[in-house]
Amino acid sequence: MGSVKQHFIEAQSVLIDFLADDSNFQKIEDAGKILSDALASGNKIISCGNGGSMCDAMHFAEELSGRYRNDRKALAALSISDPSHLSCVANDYGYDFVFSRMVEAIGQRGDVLFAISTSGNSENVLQAILAAKEKGLKVIGLTGKDGGKMASMCDVEVRAPISNFADRAQEIHIKVIHSLIDYVERHL
Repeated sequence: MGSVKQHFIEAQSVLIDFLADDSNFQKIEDAGKILSDALASGNKIISCGNGGSMCDAMHFAEELSGRYRNDRKALAALSISDPSHLSCVANDYGYDFVFSRMVEAIGQRGDVLFAISTSGNSENVLQAILAAKEKGLKVIGLTGKDGGKMASMCDVEVRAPISNFADRAQEIHIKVIHSLIDYVERHL
């Protein structure tokens, strides 16, 4: 039982570290405003990430286009997670471009790229950010560790506290995602 309980103790410790830095909540509010403003202006949110972060990107998009806590109109959000797109681009251009090609294809000035990487260094996420910047999208990043290369590339970066494992960062990321969806619902 001790090793099971230890997971919860570690998660609590990382959450306490996150809660101790009030700038995290200002960053979440700043990101929420960017998202709300984009959606209110008729723009869309495009999300991406790898592995568990892709699952978080998908969850974020479906909670906006579907439903979170309240009934409301559907919001324009999608994740770059279509297997045929990913395998096509990976085959033709390489895995580093699976997200950027979609941003190039559908991203428009005023849209927002919601990029997730627990290390902040996933090359395909970095390429998506570069494509987003080139097309005039705002970029919100969820990172971990020291923020990696993403830290300086995002309009707003929300960083999970340093921990030994990516799952601790992902646990913070899902809390941030739910907070952002709640912010959007309350401000639209």
